[in-house]
Amino acid sequence: MASFDQDEKSPVNLVESVYTRLFEAICNGEFPDGGRLPTEAELTQTYGVSRPTVREALSRLRLDGVIASRRGAGSFVLRRPDRNIRQFAPIESIADIQRCFVFRLAIETAAAGLAAELRTPKNLDEMRRALDRLGSILEHELAVEEDLQFHLAIMRASQNPYFVTTFEMITGQIRVAVQLTRSLSLGKTRARRESVQAEHLAILAAIEHGSSAAASEAVHVHLSNSRNRLFEGPLS
Repeated sequence: MASFDQDEKSPVNLVESVYTRLFEAICNGEFPDGGRLPTEAELTQTYGVSRPTVREALSRLRLDGVIASRRGAGSFVLRRPDRNIRQFAPIESIADIQRCFVFRLAIETAAAGLAAELRTPKNLDEMRRALDRLGSILEHELAVEEDLQFHLAIMRASQNPYFVTTFEMITGQIRVAVQLTRSLSLGKTRARRESVQAEHLAILAAIEHGSSAAASEAVHVHLSNSRNRLFEGPLS
């Protein structure tokens, strides 16, 4: 039985450890697309942890869209994450990156809705310039800072300093997530990179047109897609 080190005593650490090991096993192809994972009882024995710990780790993998569970049949791999993901971030950080996306979905959709209602010509100009810079270097560079500046411009356009402050407080975490997704994108097709820019342009268009609902939806689509792109595996 491959039990964990003694310093991994807290429930949170144990869940993260099981998550990490399962995620890495799926990345390595130990469980292929459509493949069935071991049962909860088997995983409990393999990792030397409690069944609730295994269940929580599996729940996180389901939220990430990596696995799906079928009543009476067990858990199956939906899609194997891009193996290159391990070149750009330790597996342990993936869970935090996912939580960052969830938080961004909450605050940025709300901010974009306000931005559509309250943006000024100066705000729109700032967003356009950020996207112009992003588009000009997207083909060969990660353009992480340009991406961040575009999203920060949306926060400013909300005319609510709390959105700006919150975004700035988590910029470090967001930067890691953006760098990871863009690093993976450089190895994909040009169409993939262009689709990301098209999502940005859709956000800007909705804000320009003053449509709060459309702006919120455009941000939701973009961030959801960005999150999913971490797990596209061999897809382009």
